[in-house]
Amino acid sequence: MEGLLPLLDSSLRLSIPLLCACLAGLWSERSGVVDIGLEGKLLIAAFAAATASFSTGNAYVGLIAGIGASTLFALIHGFAAISQRGNQIVSGVAINMLAAGLTAVLGNAWYGQGGRTPALEGDARFTPILFGHSVLVYLALLLVPLTWFVLAKTRFGLRLRAVGEKPAAVDTAGISVTGLRYVAVMIAGVFCGIGGAFIGTALSAGFLPGMTAGKGFIALAALIFAKWRAWPALGACLLFGFLEALGIRLQGAVIPGVGEVPVQAIQALPYVMTVVILAGFVGRAIPPRAAGVPYVKER
Repeated sequence: MEGLLPLLDSSLRLSIPLLCACLAGLWSERSGVVDIGLEGKLLIAAFAAATASFSTGNAYVGLIAGIGASTLFALIHGFAAISQRGNQIVSGVAINMLAAGLTAVLGNAWYGQGGRTPALEGDARFTPILFGHSVLVYLALLLVPLTWFVLAKTRFGLRLRAVGEKPAAVDTAGISVTGLRYVAVMIAGVFCGIGGAFIGTALSAGFLPGMTAGKGFIALAALIFAKWRAWPALGACLLFGFLEALGIRLQGAVIPGVGEVPVQAIQALPYVMTVVILAGFVGRAIPPRAAGVPYVKER
């Protein structure tokens, strides 16, 4: 029990960025906009949050900066995918590449530490407030019932889901397909901003280049695993967080007759299990019908 509780505690912390990105993808894809750029938005948010927190000494300023940077990148993706009707996959990949390059270049130019920011201390970090977790953990968990309620029980949520299924019918009813998709993309930016700020100012004490380490892609896998539903998304992210925490715990483990397990094999465990789970346990996952399809207004 003594070893289990710290493992579960670590699992919850590690699942928070996944949960924020997964819910962000849920909002975006429910409206019909595929978002491969979750990784990039997490990364730019982590950088902006860590930079602003270091400059001001206030983690909440860092949170606002992280949300702002992520939302800006979300709007860039929205402009390319919605307004210009570009390929949504290509746009998302471009967002990831832009974030990776921009954070490394700016970080090195500003601080001269190979892209790192100086270590955050004191009020520049989100510190635990209850049961060893920061306010961002509880904020992220609150996003789950909020997402479920809005999408399932409100007129706005029903309209947004309809846009992801039959945008032409929504347009015929006099509702702006473009407007709803932009709102969904911006909400996705806010959620990724929270997740990225958590990575840069709570999970770590500053920014490192590439520190998101594929969390955006694992969040996409969790979204498919959850079949684009909020509560199952929570369970999927907790599962992947547990696998990551278990991988950290197993580093340096010794198997009788084999020897010490290579660190690389342990680090690959969450990604290998992601593939195994998606291949063997998801079954048929059907995305929203209009996901990835630019809407052209009929005349």
